[in-house]
Amino acid sequence: MRVPRDPDTTPVYRAPMRSRDDSMPRGLAVERALANGVCGMGGRVEETPRDLAAALAAVDARHGERTARRLERFAALPDGAFVWTRDADGLLWLGRLTGPWRYDDAPAAAAADLVHVRDCAWLDRPVDPAEVPPAVVATFARGGRNGQLIHAPGVGAQSAAIWERS
Repeated sequence: MRVPRDPDTTPVYRAPMRSRDDSMPRGLAVERALANGVCGMGGRVEETPRDLAAALAAVDARHGERTARRLERFAALPDGAFVWTRDADGLLWLGRLTGPWRYDDAPAAAAADLVHVRDCAWLDRPVDPAEVPPAVVATFARGGRNGQLIHAPGVGAQSAAIWERS
C-alpha cells in the first residue's frame, strides 16, 4: 500500500456502512466489514456487475442517481486513505483502504447490504475513545448514512499517529 509522506495530506473519511434499507439490522454491515477486511456501501442490484460502469448504471436504475454518485465517489477514494467506522456498540474503528472497488455477490454480503466494497486493513481493536480525534467524534455525532470526507485540520496526522501506534 502506498502511504503519502505527509500524514496530514492523507484524506480521512467517515464510513458509517449503514444500509438505506431500514429492515437491515444496525451494525450488521460494519460487523461483516471488520470480519472480512473490507469497507463498503449498500446498493444491491439484480445481477453481478462486470465492472464499475455497469455497477453505476445498475445502481442508478434501481436506487437512483444520488446513490450511483455516492458509489462513484466511494470507488474513486485513494488507496491509503483512512476510514473510520462505528460498530453497533458505538465504538470507533480505524482502517485504511488497500484495494479497488469490487462487487461482492456473496449471499452474506447481500444479507448485510454491503455489496460495493474495497479491501481495507482495519486495526485489530476499536480505538480507545480518549484517542479518537475530536473531528471524527463530531462527524459521527451528526449522524447520517453517507460516507464523507472529514475536513478538519490535523485529522490526518491524528489518524496516522493512531495507526502507527497500533
